[in-house]
Amino acid sequence: MTSSLRSESPAFSIVIPAYNEQDRIYPYLDSIAAYFRRRQVSYEIIVVDDGSHDGTADGVETYAARMPGVNVIRLPRNTGKGAAVRAGMTTARGRLRLMADADGATAIQELEALESAIEHGADIAIGSRAMGSRNLRYRVHARWHRTVLGNLFNAVVRRLGIWGISDTQCGFKLFRPRVADDLFGVARIDGYGFDLELLFIAVRRGYRIAELPINWSDRPGSKVRVVRDGLAMFRELAMIRRHYARGLYTDARNEPAGEFCEVADCPPA
Repeated sequence: MTSSLRSESPAFSIVIPAYNEQDRIYPYLDSIAAYFRRRQVSYEIIVVDDGSHDGTADGVETYAARMPGVNVIRLPRNTGKGAAVRAGMTTARGRLRLMADADGATAIQELEALESAIEHGADIAIGSRAMGSRNLRYRVHARWHRTVLGNLFNAVVRRLGIWGISDTQCGFKLFRPRVADDLFGVARIDGYGFDLELLFIAVRRGYRIAELPINWSDRPGSKVRVVRDGLAMFRELAMIRRHYARGLYTDARNEPAGEFCEVADCPPA
């Protein structure tokens, strides 16, 4: 890590997985820093370089030298988005912890809706492109491969037993710290299927999940490949089932099944 984390926990941790993102990440880092300066709240940005072979890690380290609060974790090889997010979340110290994609497809201002959901009692708040596309107040611009994967995963989610969520794969999710510590402490999926794994475990551990519409705009340079990544996620689905059958997700607290709630309906924390 290129800069020391402060002894006092920041209000927010922003975890950004990055793989060959030298051409896309800096405007988003600038917008995040400016946003929190306007709000006058403390924050840390943790960029996890997932074995990039371009200049992502070096460039962000240079950026961090002049931008307090930005930290870099270098993974030795490209392992997958799930592994990168997990590495960042297990290092994060914020009182709320957000995962966000490096391309800036979701503007950092959308954090406020998720934050409100947490304040109203949710344990996890997730952005939803699917809900946004059905609401005229929001704008969602997605390319065809995103839509294909989204439809595919809706079917997968139902088979896995995660009902009530229309967009599991949106890379904009906010966690209470104890929930992040718990989920990322047991999660094992390294690829794109990690979102499903997190929600699968969260439901079975009794956490309250709020899904909210967001504005979202696809950015050029996506790393998602429909056929390859779609097949990989089906393999990861099978892994989730095997892990569950082996008791790897068992919660010793034996809490009841989780719930999905609209913001106004989430019980108070």
